[in-house]
Amino acid sequence: MTDFILVTGGAGYIGSHTCKALAARGYVPVTLDNLVYGHPWAVQWGPLITGDITDASALDRVFSEYHPAAVIHFAAFAYVGESVEHPAKYYQNNVAGSISLLNAMRRHGCRRIIFSSTCATYGIPQEVPIAENHPQSPINPYGRSKLMMEQIIQDYGNAYGIQHAILRYFNAAGADPDGQIGEDHNPETHLIPIILQTVLGQRSHADVYGTDYQTPDGTAIRDYIHVSDLASAHVLALKFLTDFRRNLCVNLGTGHGYSVMEVIQAAQEIAGMPVNYRIADRRPGDPPILVAKPDQAYAILGWKPDFTDIRTTVSTAWNWHRSRQADISGRPL
Repeated sequence: MTDFILVTGGAGYIGSHTCKALAARGYVPVTLDNLVYGHPWAVQWGPLITGDITDASALDRVFSEYHPAAVIHFAAFAYVGESVEHPAKYYQNNVAGSISLLNAMRRHGCRRIIFSSTCATYGIPQEVPIAENHPQSPINPYGRSKLMMEQIIQDYGNAYGIQHAILRYFNAAGADPDGQIGEDHNPETHLIPIILQTVLGQRSHADVYGTDYQTPDGTAIRDYIHVSDLASAHVLALKFLTDFRRNLCVNLGTGHGYSVMEVIQAAQEIAGMPVNYRIADRRPGDPPILVAKPDQAYAILGWKPDFTDIRTTVSTAWNWHRSRQADISGRPL
């Protein structure tokens, strides 16, 4: 019997890579996406239903037609600055929409959810690397919306028997090594694609926000976890819920950080061209270092990232962005 898995936000960056990983394991991913930020071209391994998680009737149709064995829930707005300016948008979609999804699961007897959470729930780290028991004190509405949903999902689990895996990501990066899908946000806020767009002449420069942090080169350090490794963790979490019927909450990261300048240097080496960057002021609330302690994911899921060197991660992104540029321009690069 074919297991359908409902993937909300499956037309997005991490969601589409997870759909590919699901298909490779014999599942059929069913994408529900409102296409505000997702792309139809990224949905290649199962059906696409255009709809919104806040729409109960749309959810009922999907659950009635496909009877998914589980839900992998990516659908969320994720721009920190925008969340500060428009918190209502974030609480309506990320919280109210997710509650709508949980209620649809209850109506249709679906009892497993894997939730896309974030290290933003920790706020300013008190210690690094960050373990799962680190205090959660988010500093923006985006992080708060994710923490609220972690707590609500746990409450639904206690009251209604919904099993859950909560996966807290650090900095998603890279692209499908096969080159089929990659990272394409509008607006783009992630460091690696911004750097590569600069190299490709799609933007004038990349901003380096702060060079006076207490780090070896003065720039902020982040834990860059390859998107394909994130995808494989979701498949393992699904298997864990199915096999053990226990709940799960783990960090997903490499356990190693790279500074902004180290990422720029890697991109210059991979592309063979200089990156035009300028120094800008620190962004409010940006911690100097964010690095995961991913031991629980290793121990419980048997997961380990395949991509741990920043040059390999940047290389997969570069190959995808360069081929995308060639497709648009009609000329090879």
